[in-house]
Amino acid sequence: MKKNKWLIALSAIAIHLSIGGAYAYSVYKNPITTQMGWSMTNVTIAFTIMMGLAGFSAALFGSFVEKQGPRKSAMLAAVLFGLGQAGAGVAIAMDSVVLYWCTYGLLSGLGMGIGYIAPVSTLVKWFPDRRGLATGMAVLGFGAGSLITAPVATNLMEAVGISNTYFILGLSYFVLMFLGASYIAPPKAEGALNVSKYDTTSKALAQMSAREAVKTKNFWMLWTMHLINVTAGLMMISVASPMAQEIVGLSVAGAAAMVGLMGLFNGGGRLIWAAASDYIGRQNVFIIFFVIQLIAFVTLPFTTNIILFQAFIFLVVSCYGGGFSNLPAFASDLFGTKQLGVIHGYLLTTWSLGGIFGPLIVSNIYNAAGSYIPVFYTFSVLISISLCISLWMRHDVVKKKKRQQAQELQEVSAS
Repeated sequence: MKKNKWLIALSAIAIHLSIGGAYAYSVYKNPITTQMGWSMTNVTIAFTIMMGLAGFSAALFGSFVEKQGPRKSAMLAAVLFGLGQAGAGVAIAMDSVVLYWCTYGLLSGLGMGIGYIAPVSTLVKWFPDRRGLATGMAVLGFGAGSLITAPVATNLMEAVGISNTYFILGLSYFVLMFLGASYIAPPKAEGALNVSKYDTTSKALAQMSAREAVKTKNFWMLWTMHLINVTAGLMMISVASPMAQEIVGLSVAGAAAMVGLMGLFNGGGRLIWAAASDYIGRQNVFIIFFVIQLIAFVTLPFTTNIILFQAFIFLVVSCYGGGFSNLPAFASDLFGTKQLGVIHGYLLTTWSLGGIFGPLIVSNIYNAAGSYIPVFYTFSVLISISLCISLWMRHDVVKKKKRQQAQELQEVSAS
């Protein structure tokens, strides 16, 4: 059966939409602590396990995804993530915190990591002339998952209780992911690889295995850039509400509204920045990220205007989302699609590390200084380092492209 690349994209979105529901976890915290009497720390540990495992399982199972293909990998992700969510309902019914950690934390985390990378490398192959748009569509679903899950889960918990909510959502996620996995497949050699004449970034600089890629300086430059981008974004996401209330006096209701809008900028940034990268180049998009964030972090300590303060936060969060959608596209530019799933998995270890470092840095600085102001200065230094690396990366990419073009001209002349 001939596959339609837009249905492939829809299948990828269905998978990412499901695993992205995990970002709505905050809606479960108060109901669980109230009903079960579990401490907030114990409830939070499950989410920490899941997010920590997500990035590292993407790296661990990258080779599995490449060998078994996107369909089998996504089906495995559907089973693991669905069981993790439904199993959390069993843990609630049995009043077992340890089982809750093992189901919601461990199984869901493994399913999320595999489910995240399985569709992305395939989409890049279907849209070689729009790699940014392709990955942006998928991870937009991931960013938007929480916007759908949050109100649905809240209403379900009020209507049928926490355990049944997990059962219903676990089954729903499984069905949606399984349907997406059933259709997704890599393109045939001739079918989907027509490159648009408008595209400027589709030709890879090399075709490398994962083992070859990790030995290059470009891999570690990209890894470092993304780590700092993720750390800055997750820092902002983790404390945006209390930070805005303390610094510019935003009301509790206003802060809640701001957090909701942050979800839109996170999701929208994934698509818009990725689509833009197809025209201006991935290396230039990362430079723009760090310029925007440097301006934001230097300016925020002196900002008293509530609207301007929120605008800077929204921009930082959009760069955070855009980094995720540009990452696999940039990797395919540098290293090709030969083992993109594995390489992307390795790069996603920054996701787990950023989830640890971002909140940790801000909490330690705040506890020591009693203010968020030093946090901005700390991240200004980190962002400055990333900006220097991104400029170096751009110089390196331009140089390699010129070398590549010169070699092609020599081959044409020789023939």
